[in-house]
Amino acid sequence: MLVMGAPINLNHPGHYVHWGVIQISVANLVVISVMVVLFVLAMLLPFPKGRNRR
Repeated sequence: MLVMGAPINLNHPGHYVHWGVIQISVANLVVISVMVVLFVLAMLLPFPKGRNRR
């Protein structure tokens, strides 16, 4: 039986970023950043053109 583990060691406390009263984990910051980038790309990229219908 093949047992696979996590690609990174998850047995330690997380890393946090502090901005005054704001404290957020690096993992959550990465997820939020990716979501914002995808949102901006969805707004800027043009819609695909459909076929000409007659």
